[in-house]
Amino acid sequence: MSTTGTIGVTTENIFPVIKKFLYSDHEIFLRELVANAVDATQKMKALAASGECNAELGELAVRIELDEAAKTLKVIDNGIGMTEEEVDKYINQIAFSSAGEFLEKYKDQLSSIIGHFGLGFYSAFMVAEKVTIETLSWKDGAKAVKWSCDGSPEYTMEECAKLDRGTVITLYIADDEKEYAEKSRISTLLNKYCKFMPVPVIFGKEQEWKDGKYIDTEKDDLINKVEPLWARKPADLKDEDYNEFYKALYPMAEEPLFHIHLNVDYPFNLTGILYFPKIKNNVEISRNKIQLYCNQMFVTDSVDNIVPDFLTLLHGVIDSPDIPLNVSRSYLQSDSNVKKISTYITKKVADRLDEIFRNERQQLEEKWDNLKLFIEYGMLSDEKFCDRAMKFCLLKNTENKYFSIEDYKTAVAGEQTDKDNKVVLLYATDQEAQYSFIEAAKSKGYDVLLMDCQLDSHFVNLLETKLENVTFARVDSDSVDNLIAKEDKIRPELSETEQEDLSAIFQTVLPKENQYYVQADNLGENAMPILITQSEFMRRYREMSAMGGGMNFYGEMPPMYNITVNMQNPLVAKILAAKPADLHKEELADFASGNEMLKQVVDLALLANGMLKGKDLSDFIARSAKVVEDAYLK
Repeated sequence: MSTTGTIGVTTENIFPVIKKFLYSDHEIFLRELVANAVDATQKMKALAASGECNAELGELAVRIELDEAAKTLKVIDNGIGMTEEEVDKYINQIAFSSAGEFLEKYKDQLSSIIGHFGLGFYSAFMVAEKVTIETLSWKDGAKAVKWSCDGSPEYTMEECAKLDRGTVITLYIADDEKEYAEKSRISTLLNKYCKFMPVPVIFGKEQEWKDGKYIDTEKDDLINKVEPLWARKPADLKDEDYNEFYKALYPMAEEPLFHIHLNVDYPFNLTGILYFPKIKNNVEISRNKIQLYCNQMFVTDSVDNIVPDFLTLLHGVIDSPDIPLNVSRSYLQSDSNVKKISTYITKKVADRLDEIFRNERQQLEEKWDNLKLFIEYGMLSDEKFCDRAMKFCLLKNTENKYFSIEDYKTAVAGEQTDKDNKVVLLYATDQEAQYSFIEAAKSKGYDVLLMDCQLDSHFVNLLETKLENVTFARVDSDSVDNLIAKEDKIRPELSETEQEDLSAIFQTVLPKENQYYVQADNLGENAMPILITQSEFMRRYREMSAMGGGMNFYGEMPPMYNITVNMQNPLVAKILAAKPADLHKEELADFASGNEMLKQVVDLALLANGMLKGKDLSDFIARSAKVVEDAYLK
């Protein structure tokens, strides 16, 4: 007997709501239908295991069948099926009064919407102009039922001739969604969403190359692995298994550094495998590689709301039925479980790194350069992680030796404690560009760290707040004697006029695009006549501003360089001695412009800092050639 009726909604506009709001991404219809079929199959297994059903189970699989010519797509399972009453309850009665009331009423409990309202099934109408259901319940005496709907609130339901238990959902693909009637498109979607479903998912037959073309074999094409690696016990797995799984997830990626196998069942359920990739300096490129699953069904690879920001640099999978999703299963909702899971994952990552530090120190050191950006990012963005990481975070010096933070502080404290009882940690950001400064520090018996990570300006600031009586100084930010001052220094005594004249003379021959602060100092007869540096404070905060760390007013300021004139250097003494007394400002500029020795020593200092370019560099080379010629040929 055939019956007709109206789907239990009071709005005539339910399907546009589903299509445009609940499921804006049309492709997920296939995920939802396969997920429902898997659920039905799993329930059949549970009934058999409990002894409630003693019938022959037969093949417990989900089959996808596509007829490209007819533009029909079928999702077939032999799970528990439905009776006529169940079809009426779960398909016909979508119990909400209007789209507006629905969204308002359930905005705080969207995680449970799908199971209660059958909306997963209704996603089929995003791509189909008509949908039919043919189903036979597992229950004794049940009759097969066929349900049909063309996307309007009207449906028909009647008995049908289906003989085997389970459900067949047939989609008649709409003309404007014909891409979903193409085999390649369906295959891509199944591989994206269903490759780890816990029930076999079959799509057509495996193919082989024969007589110049691919032909179907007799073997079913199984598109998923029903027991993914993260669902297995870590004790049963080897490193090779984890590496192979990583290659399957990210075929083009380099081999990962380490992995963590997550497995917890209280107070929430969570499994997964996270990998530490080789990050180096490409923070943004490495993001959003964690795949989120719900009972082995792919949900999203954007997990910003479930793991701390720094953990989005990790790769791998997380699977949890306890993560609340909205009605389209595409966006995470904030609740206490999410916070607990986030805290747990952060703790497990810290525990794993601490374990490697304690038990596999050499391996950690070998991989540190590819790992340190992740560690620093975590320490800067997560206070609890930072406190734990202070134990296993490593520092590397210019000799390629690695130290824990506390060990390094202890190692250099004897030599590098200044007159104010501060331990000064010297560091370089470019070993080649800052070579002369590094060597000057080493000649004093000091050690120099290499901090060439893009976050290091922020990181040294963080460490200064964490370490008592410790300060960081970039090795080229001043003369080494000033960086680690052992005693109060006797500086040249200049009158205000002498200081102004000194500044005017050197400002005249320095490049005009920068700002300079000229000061006199005693650096020793054998030290360079002029030292060009940037103050630690200004340079560090400019770099932090450039990295988006606030303090944008520093980033907007032009570079400021300190010009330290070594009053004990004989060349400086000769230049200043040649200056006539009581020159006016314009006369000082003329004197400076005409003094080739002054120009030469300034250009040497600029050259040492990579600041001599263009015409100034060409003039310097020509002048230097003339100096050599005068010295050796005359």
